Amino acid sequence: MGAPVFATLGCRLNAYETEAMKELAAQAGIEGAVIVNTCAVTAEAVRKARQEIRRLARENPGAPIIVTGCAAQTEPETFAEMPEVTRVIGNHEKMQAETWAGLAAPDLIGATEKVMVDDIMSVRETAGHLIDGFGRHRAYVQVQNGCDHRCTFCIIPYGRGNSRSVPAGVVVEQIRRLVDRGFNEVVLTGVDLTSWGADLPGAPRLGDLVMRILRLVPDLPRLRISSIDSIEADPRLMEAIATEPRLMPHLHLSLQAGDNMILKRMKRRHLRDDAIRFCEDARRLRPDIVFGADIIAGFPTETEAMFENSLRLVADCGLTFLHVFPFSPRKGTPAARMPQVAGPAIRDRAARLRAAGGAALARHLAEQQGRLHQVLMESPRMGRTAQFTEVHLDTDQPEGRIVPARITGQAGEALTATAA
Repeated sequence: MGAPVFATLGCRLNAYETEAMKELAAQAGIEGAVIVNTCAVTAEAVRKARQEIRRLARENPGAPIIVTGCAAQTEPETFAEMPEVTRVIGNHEKMQAETWAGLAAPDLIGATEKVMVDDIMSVRETAGHLIDGFGRHRAYVQVQNGCDHRCTFCIIPYGRGNSRSVPAGVVVEQIRRLVDRGFNEVVLTGVDLTSWGADLPGAPRLGDLVMRILRLVPDLPRLRISSIDSIEADPRLMEAIATEPRLMPHLHLSLQAGDNMILKRMKRRHLRDDAIRFCEDARRLRPDIVFGADIIAGFPTETEAMFENSLRLVADCGLTFLHVFPFSPRKGTPAARMPQVAGPAIRDRAARLRAAGGAALARHLAEQQGRLHQVLMESPRMGRTAQFTEVHLDTDQPEGRIVPARITGQAGEALTATAA
């Protein structure tokens, strides 16, 4: 029947979990099935999941289709009603060996109840120890899952459950194995990374984990942190930013807006000045640090003046990499019941934010001319600097190696360089 086909939509954590599911499915002897790992972050993400399922059904006639991920967790009935779908399994169930063993039993896929989705809020542990990272050139390690916060626009806590952490000892051992396998960079990932440790004995903080990794894995050249909530950055994390050159000078911030009233209606935990102050403090501690950020355009009740506050945040925080999300109401969230901004205004504001982000990136690229960077090669001629800026080299280099490169120019949204 052949190996199962996997399709992943959404975030890096989903991609991590797909790798874990591949191992679980292989151990269970699953053959000939299609597994779709869905995203629920926007209504558009759910629409794309349904579209992907229909496409895969056409391309794999007769194959059982198993749907999982955040959209399957938050609205299982949507997928159970699709004639193409054989089974719907929840986010907790997809990480359990017994789930896959049951799916591998003869005739079980078609003979049992179609939906296997339990209450994600009852889950108290995360399965971050299942695989030793994934990625060909840098390894992504899940250290946290779920979220205890309830932002009014966000459905993800209902797909991921409450926050839960992988113990530091497990993380350190995993990273040691990755370094032994030749990885030169490890990225810590999670749904709400700065909440790591709150559920562990002694309530350690993310900064404690970072310092422990760098101390106990001295052969790790580069440690990177994925998206964080800046208001929850702890003193030890700021110390690591200031004193640890192996911690990469790039942070992606979950800012979402730059207007205090909108932040309050989003139920965020920071104000505009908090975001600006964090960026100023981090840049003072580490002058070469760069910031990415998520910003939502057209949140309900947003006026033009409120939007201008978000637009100015690009300059006020000194942002370099912008992820712009046109607001999309998610059924079941408080924001979906608020007065909505007209679609054309949302699209216009998103375009203006993207233009501001493009201009900020262009300034960053121009500032790198002539500088020497250490580049982690992702392909023979493409890699990324410590600040995660894309670089194209003029000669082939060993993949996965960190190569010194002199910046010679720029091409589009990337730098050009020659090996030094």
